[in-house]
Amino acid sequence: MTAEIISESLISTLPGNTYVDEDIFRTEQERIFEQMWFCAVRSEDLAKPGAYKTVQIGRESVIVTRNRKGAIRAYYNICRHRGVKLCMEESGEAGRSFQCPYHAWTYDFDGKLIAAPNLTKMPDIDREKYGLVHVAVREYLGYVWLCLADEPPSFEDDVVGAIEERLGDVQAIESYDVANLKLGRRITYDVKANWKLIIENFMECYHCATIHPELTEVLPEFADGLAAQYFVGHGAEFGEDVKGFTIDGSEGVDRIPGIGDDQDRRYYAITIKPTVFVNLVPDHVIIHRMFPMAADHTIVECDWLYLPSVVESGRDLTSSVELFHRVNQQDFDACERCQPAMGSKIYAKGGVLVPSEHHIGAFHHWVQQMIDGTGTVSGPVADAVPDAPESLEAVTHP
Repeated sequence: MTAEIISESLISTLPGNTYVDEDIFRTEQERIFEQMWFCAVRSEDLAKPGAYKTVQIGRESVIVTRNRKGAIRAYYNICRHRGVKLCMEESGEAGRSFQCPYHAWTYDFDGKLIAAPNLTKMPDIDREKYGLVHVAVREYLGYVWLCLADEPPSFEDDVVGAIEERLGDVQAIESYDVANLKLGRRITYDVKANWKLIIENFMECYHCATIHPELTEVLPEFADGLAAQYFVGHGAEFGEDVKGFTIDGSEGVDRIPGIGDDQDRRYYAITIKPTVFVNLVPDHVIIHRMFPMAADHTIVECDWLYLPSVVESGRDLTSSVELFHRVNQQDFDACERCQPAMGSKIYAKGGVLVPSEHHIGAFHHWVQQMIDGTGTVSGPVADAVPDAPESLEAVTHP
């Protein structure tokens, strides 16, 4: 199903079953999450060789770690002997190696099989061949990105390209030096809603005046219902009396040095398919990473990143963190209110998108193509959804 034009103002959404059907969710796991670049771990979370995190990507569990030289490595969390899950914890430190708790097959941090009971009596075993199965790895924006596909798609096209498409120039994000920022706060949200509902919510601001009073005080233009990411290169401007991106509009913390005057006092939102949101403001960056667990269950991990000097000084970040934490709570509550209705016969054919939401139709079109196995969709919203406004002026000054 693509976006059907119902009237000049309305186009259709995805049908309700795409948000509740476990068979469709399994197809999404196979054709989306297990085929695309997935933002898994903040690099600084892996402080030294042997430090590891386990990550659920689609149907698979993956170990992300550092080898003896400090390089990032990732492997399927499966022993090559009898398929036991090697690491049961979400994070930890392996002293010298990863050892299977069942038959003690042991692997070094590069995934090579280095020991097993009676291994020396089996000289024909290729220790590389029967080592852990590697997962493709890239580091970008200070995060470890993984891809389970046998032939990973272009990282530059899918990840870097999404940023360039939103900001108009990939150089714009480099001003924030995201890779060298430090984690100031992390909050994990357990959301009883389908991952697509969360993305759709993030992409639009038609709801902002209704449920985000604190956000619209800081970003007044959001009260008009037009999300910043509706327009290439546009950043929502802070209110005239607002001093910082904080819960009460008070002064924030130290501005990131690379931020130019054209980016100061502005908020930029970026969606990187399939499961990442990037939020840019002058003194910090907020990254959302989603981990879809079931058709009606998504874990969202949200990081607030600041200059190292700000974090190390022990500055109080409460007013800064609280603004988007409040927004997250409001958004996820709305998504959880939507989820039960997705299985209703009333929503069998889906709902509708008003003009300020028409760009979500491109996301729906992309999801449908991925589920159908017909490939990815690239290019501007107008390729998939007719009459999408090309600029803010086109909407505010018709």
